Order: sequence, then structure tokens, then C-alpha cells
Amino acid sequence: MARTTIHLPISLQRRLDDEAARRSISREWLILSILAEHVDLNVHTVFQVSTSGALVAGVYDKEVTVGTLLEHGDFGLGTFAGLDGEMVVLDGRVYQAHGSGKVTEATGEAGAPFAVITHFTPDRSGNVTDIGSFGDLEARCDGFRASDNIFYALRLHGRFAHIKTRVVNPPAPGTALTEAAKSQSEFEFDDVTGTLVGIWSPVFASEFSVQGYHFHFISDGKDQGGHVLDVRAETLDIAVEALSDYRLILPETEAYLKANLGRDIAAELNAAERGH
Repeated sequence: MARTTIHLPISLQRRLDDEAARRSISREWLILSILAEHVDLNVHTVFQVSTSGALVAGVYDKEVTVGTLLEHGDFGLGTFAGLDGEMVVLDGRVYQAHGSGKVTEATGEAGAPFAVITHFTPDRSGNVTDIGSFGDLEARCDGFRASDNIFYALRLHGRFAHIKTRVVNPPAPGTALTEAAKSQSEFEFDDVTGTLVGIWSPVFASEFSVQGYHFHFISDGKDQGGHVLDVRAETLDIAVEALSDYRLILPETEAYLKANLGRDIAAELNAAERGH
């Protein structure tokens, strides 16, 4: 996170410290909150387009443009219209991992049927070690979450001994996500430096989001990426933001309005997202 040094009058520092103590937060977080409110920036807000259930049902036409997404955040993940690859949003830029293995930067007019994005302002940071599997990654990240009942954004950076990703290839229109995932491309990278962009969603969100951890990867060279299936690393830097404000935009297309979203999609979504 960028840093700016300013010199405050002692009287203002005291007022800030008194108010921070009253709210039981740090002076730095109080200043950030005041600035964010002043410029109308939604801090600790997760903005989601459509639902995971709609994807499972085969509804993945263009709902918003990448340009519109970036009005609501600079960090997140999703997919592209027609399930054409995996989306990684990092530092205000949007990358598209293709089924061919190529990674490109998406234009502002590119379409997205599903995405989760936030203005990333982490409130916890540190490092995680001895990651031998995706399960280990989940366990290490658990230590940076204070609750199972809100959302979290997680950014992990470092050198990966091994990382396995998948990218869904564009299926025929209306194909269910579980069927589309059967023809996905899988990639394995060794000794690569990059970033995991992650969203953690609570159990109650399983009907409209990906329950638990959902990670996409982008290499520092911006030439390798995808939805993360497995990972190994010795040490990664981690920054985490608790997201207590959730905003959902639902599509108004005929395909979405007529889709059968009443069935239990949790098992189907888990199969598609976890690769089993």
C-alpha cells in the first residue's frame, strides 16, 4: 500500500488519537476512513456482479464491461463473457488468462458475466510459510481471519516452488459450468514469482458466491496465470482486508431472468472450482 507522510499540528494529532481510542482503532485507520469518506471511496466493500449460481446454470453473457468494474475496485477476480478465460484484477489492471496459456491485458470494453472486486486496503499483513498444498494455503490464511461471517480479500506474493492452475475454454452457449470445466486447460508452473489474488466467502454465501477460498494467480511477468488448483511455496508475503460491506448487482438479461437458480448448486460449484 502506498505511503504518504504529512505533518499534523499537535492539537489535531491529539483529537485524532482521542477519536481513534473511542472507536478502538488505530490513528492510521481513522485517517484512512476519514479520507475515504471525503472522496466517496467504498473502503472494505466487496462489489459482485451476478452470482456463482448463474454461472453454474450456464448464464455467462456480458453483464458489465471491464471499465465499469474498475469504477468499483482495483483488486479481484472473475471470468469473461462466454467463459473465455480467467480474470485477475491487480493494482487496477485486468488480466485475462486464456485457455491457450497466453495472458493478455483486457480492454475496458471487454465483457464480464461474473466478478468480485474491491478497493484493496489491507488491515493485516505478515507472511505464511511451509505451504505444501492448497489445503496448507487455506490453513495458513485462516490465521489472518478474525471471523467466519464476513468476506475477506487476500493478496499473497512471493516465489512459488510449484503452482497448478486451470483456465476454462469457451463452451457452447448455455453449457453448464460443470460441463464446461471438463474441457478446461490445466497448467503447471515451477519456480515462478507472482501474486495470488483471493476472495474468501462465508458459508452463508454459498448460494451466490464461491464458498471459502477462491484464488487466481498472475506471474510477475504477466505471462502465466489462471484459477489456482494447487500450490507449493516456502514463504509468501500476505496482506488481508476484512470486507464488511457487500454489494451485489444482478443481471437483467432474459437468460438470467429465466434461469433455474432454485436448485442446490453448492456441490456443482465445488466440483467446477476445485477441479474434482
